Amino acid sequence: MPTPHAGTPIAIDWECLSNFAGDGIFEARLNLRNVSDQAIAPGWQLFFNACRKVIPGSVSAGFAIDHVNGDLFRLTALTNASWPAGEAFDITYQAQFWVISVTDAPLGFYLLPKEGKAIALGDPRILPFARVEQRMRHVEDRVPTADAARRFAENAALHLLPAEQVGRITPRPLSARFGTCICRLGPDTRMAHAPELANEAAFLRALLATLPGQGTDAMQILLETGTLDAAGSEAYQLDIGVDQVTLRGASAHGVFNAIQTLRQLLDEDGSLPTGRVLDAPRFAYRGMMLDVARHFAGVDTVLRLLDCMAAHKLNRFHFHLTDDEGWRLPIGALPELTEVGARRGVCQDASPCLPPSFGSGADIDASPGTGQGSGHYTHDEFIAILRHAHARHIEVIPEFNMPGHARAAVQAMRVRHDRLLAAGDAAGAWAYRLDDPDDKSTYESVQLWHDNVICIALPSVDRFIDTVVGEVKELFRQAGVPLRAIHTGGDEVPNGAWIDSPLCRARMLEQGWNDVAELRFDFVARCRAILARHGLDFAGWDDTALTHDSGGAPAPEPRFAGPDFHAYVWNNAWGSGQEDIAYRLANAGYSVVLSNAANLYFDLACAKDPQEPGYYWAGFVGLRQAFAFCPLDQGAVPARDPMGRPVPEALLARLEKLDGGHIAGLQGQLWGENSRSRARIEYMVAPRLLALAERAWSPDPGWRLVADPIERAERIDADWNEFVNRLGQHALPHLDRAPLAWAYRLPPPGVRLDDGAIHANVALPGLALRYTFDGSMPDADSPRYSAPLRFASDVPPDARIFGIASFDTRGRSSRVAIIDLKDASDV
Repeated sequence: MPTPHAGTPIAIDWECLSNFAGDGIFEARLNLRNVSDQAIAPGWQLFFNACRKVIPGSVSAGFAIDHVNGDLFRLTALTNASWPAGEAFDITYQAQFWVISVTDAPLGFYLLPKEGKAIALGDPRILPFARVEQRMRHVEDRVPTADAARRFAENAALHLLPAEQVGRITPRPLSARFGTCICRLGPDTRMAHAPELANEAAFLRALLATLPGQGTDAMQILLETGTLDAAGSEAYQLDIGVDQVTLRGASAHGVFNAIQTLRQLLDEDGSLPTGRVLDAPRFAYRGMMLDVARHFAGVDTVLRLLDCMAAHKLNRFHFHLTDDEGWRLPIGALPELTEVGARRGVCQDASPCLPPSFGSGADIDASPGTGQGSGHYTHDEFIAILRHAHARHIEVIPEFNMPGHARAAVQAMRVRHDRLLAAGDAAGAWAYRLDDPDDKSTYESVQLWHDNVICIALPSVDRFIDTVVGEVKELFRQAGVPLRAIHTGGDEVPNGAWIDSPLCRARMLEQGWNDVAELRFDFVARCRAILARHGLDFAGWDDTALTHDSGGAPAPEPRFAGPDFHAYVWNNAWGSGQEDIAYRLANAGYSVVLSNAANLYFDLACAKDPQEPGYYWAGFVGLRQAFAFCPLDQGAVPARDPMGRPVPEALLARLEKLDGGHIAGLQGQLWGENSRSRARIEYMVAPRLLALAERAWSPDPGWRLVADPIERAERIDADWNEFVNRLGQHALPHLDRAPLAWAYRLPPPGVRLDDGAIHANVALPGLALRYTFDGSMPDADSPRYSAPLRFASDVPPDARIFGIASFDTRGRSSRVAIIDLKDASDV
């Protein structure tokens, strides 16, 4: 739960009153209390960030809320009176759409007095979402709230499997056979390897150094490359005998993958089961995207993510470095990109910076590196990240988003322009300008910006891109790491951009274009040519590869199709009209990376729970949504739209099937709007990252080949039960071990009161459940739940509040499921 800043002059409560205030309109209440001992002078302004646009004229009498830009709003009093100490204002307002969770609440409040500096107030106290009209988006919302009873019903089909029925390796390998014998490794175990495997040997030696005591005296380890009965350069074979462990890879990368499997098989005492693992990936591209533009993530956070990726055999790191709200990598020739674009807040010295976004607050220097608005990587830090990834056989794909989602760059280059123009250098001022100063176009982006699009008719834009690409390529060279592609973003350019720009209109007239779409295609072609001159492939979101057919529906743009054009397809939400666009692009000749929002957007909430962080515009993306994704036939698994309605069979029948097109692989996305800390990043990423790895690496489970829908559902359910047992019994305990020790999401338990007993279950069998009866929060020393607790014998007579939570092996708990027992004796 967000918390206010201690000692601030204003206390703030916020509450959703109803999502049924109108068609797509909710009503909310702000309670503001002057808790200081002094009056606040007239002319004060209260700023906050909100993801829903306030409707003008809907605010309580005497107050106004106006939209500044992006998600920044301003509340003012319409009377010229002071705000006395102790006085409270109760202000209601209406806004677009709905609010059903803490993620939807306004955040990052700050007070700007008429005179003096901005005062950070922090986040409001968010009142509970208890009533139906607070928990439902509208009357067509069919997704039930994930309370304890609902979770119990969803978990009912799961059961704890015996050890011999649960795999020990995630992602699941091609084959794994183990005997009954055990060998033991230790820090002193002898190792032999070829010189070209020194990197891999160092990793294995570091792993062995964490083991206690000594290994078996006669034991030795052999690392080698050679031929295998599995295809691809990442294939490996792991042979574990009583006196020798052999890790053979088709390449050094294959040997490294074998080490990751060995890590998962090792017990904490260094013991290993004898046997053989043969393995190779299903897809060549297995990626994870991290957005550090919306909230900056420090180097240590990035390195931990890379380690977790490597442990589960992911091999592409898509580094989203820029967006409207931040530019995180210095470019030597353009220092303003970080001097302006990496600083967010209220600048007390009037120096240029970006406004607060997503609750980052007024303090421009708040907690650098922990997930706040300000911050950037030095060149040395960026090089360290590149080398860390490369040593783990992870390719880094940097992204510089354009022409939309580019406000940080646009504002920074405007500051550069003004500085040089004031110094009398007009040519230098215009050399990297990214916007048309005479542009009268009106638009609003999805994130509510009105000035976040680059003017793509300017020749200075090409110079800007070439300069950025050249410097980034040099950083990779200094790191000794290959750069193969740069991702140029290209998504969500708002309608209306460029239409009233004199420069854009002149460019269109010159070329004989009547549609701004041609201007956009010209920009994509220029970007592709710039990258090609640097020897790099072009990568972009699917928007860059789409046009519209005669009926106005999205369709592949044929002129760009080719193996060097990598289209990352994200908007596959059911009901979007683009459910099959990935297959259509692949069939048209594009290299497609499946980045599907409805399955692989890890910034979306895991469940419809008011306390569950994350958006939900493409639906609620729980662990099962990622696990049950069929990359080559997404219609094979029954689906529901974001409102919980079954997808019509007629729609499924119309979808284009994959017909020989190239699906390069899969990628999970963690957008940064709500990732304000390392703990939040890790909570949102895992364990969904493990489901991503399962689908990207493991063999096709064959669900799509089962014609009978009942039999197919039974197959999926059986595979799901084994997977969650594998996580609960093996994979997550491994994440608990240092040096990873991840803050992954622990699922709250399900609870049902029935037949005179308390029944509980968990979504990941193998996790411990611990409970209390006295209203206190369970901890690692609380009793462990193992069977239904009967009121007649197991429940204390004076028990009133039952609390139960799931725990990891370190004693960290999930959110607590709380049940009032005072009327439960009759169940």
